[in-house]
Amino acid sequence: MIYLRLIWSYLKIGLFGFGGGYAMLSLIEREIVGPGWITEKMFTDIVAISQMTPGPIGINSATYIGYAAPMAHGFDHVLWGVLGSLLCTFVVVLPSFILVAYTSHFISRHKESVAIRGIFKGLRPVVIGLIASAALLLMNSENYGTSTSEVVISAVISVAVLAATLMTKIHPIILIILSGIAGLIIYY
Repeated sequence: MIYLRLIWSYLKIGLFGFGGGYAMLSLIEREIVGPGWITEKMFTDIVAISQMTPGPIGINSATYIGYAAPMAHGFDHVLWGVLGSLLCTFVVVLPSFILVAYTSHFISRHKESVAIRGIFKGLRPVVIGLIASAALLLMNSENYGTSTSEVVISAVISVAVLAATLMTKIHPIILIILSGIAGLIIYY
């Protein structure tokens, strides 16, 4: 049944998704797009919607995929989608909740330990690598287009937003709005 498979997938995502939503993207993509529950285009749309809505991207995507996957597999009543959303959201949060509840007490007692410091120093580069892999994962034809001009325009917009983010104090929401306006002007 689709719900058991979704629960198993999101349990794995919740257990092994270190570094936040962006670091989870490659794992989410492998677990959800790989079996064919949603298309690559839907995944790209989910990432875009999850970035624009309040809340963590991993939870937002779990809610959306939990709704969309059952609906795409014959469970076409809205309540089946809502059930999938609730299950996926709960299951993706559960491992983190349990781990944080347990480890916060342990870490606060041993925060000066050389072993704990070493663990965190070892985890930082891994998280950066996972976030970089998420960036590369999203550099696909769904986001950048297929023609040379679309790819060049998309790359210019990406570099401009990256430069604005690093060199100015423009709020990210302003950059999202400006990018949407640029896309409207260029592609409409």
